[in-house]
Amino acid sequence: MGDMMNVFGFAGFSGSGKTTLIERLIPFFVRSGIRVSLIKHAHHNFDIDVPGKDSWRHRQAGCTEVMISSSSRWAIMHELDSSEQEPGLAVQLSRMSPVDLILVEGYKIESIPKLEIWRPEVGKPLLYPDDPHIVAIASTRSISCDLPQFDLNEPIKIAGFIMQYFGFTEPVYA
Repeated sequence: MGDMMNVFGFAGFSGSGKTTLIERLIPFFVRSGIRVSLIKHAHHNFDIDVPGKDSWRHRQAGCTEVMISSSSRWAIMHELDSSEQEPGLAVQLSRMSPVDLILVEGYKIESIPKLEIWRPEVGKPLLYPDDPHIVAIASTRSISCDLPQFDLNEPIKIAGFIMQYFGFTEPVYA
């Protein structure tokens, strides 16, 4: 998985700050010339379409897939029927266009290098003791372990670690 592209995950329980951290990291990667994409796993139903719009109406009428395309972006919505299983991360990665780095939010149990985001106030246990693919931890407090640790509020240092992990040059800070 990820043989052709660099894949790095962010694992943590809901409310730990994964999305906020990723949102803060992306500009550092982009300013450093790294083309970055993201796969986010949702544990619930979601809809990126607008009820009442043409594409929504076509899905409601029974289309398996609906593509929306314009001069600035395109998206495909694929409806899973009751006989289909949710595709795993490897399948979703194979659908992505080539980039330098794919960030993965969620997919906690996948065998990809991951940064654990842990906030003690969320009240959930650390994942790293049971996941050998966690390569570092970002938290609001120091943890007694041998993994590299970062303050959750220092995205520059976290971006630098991820870039070093894959052999990219140091990030642009300004």
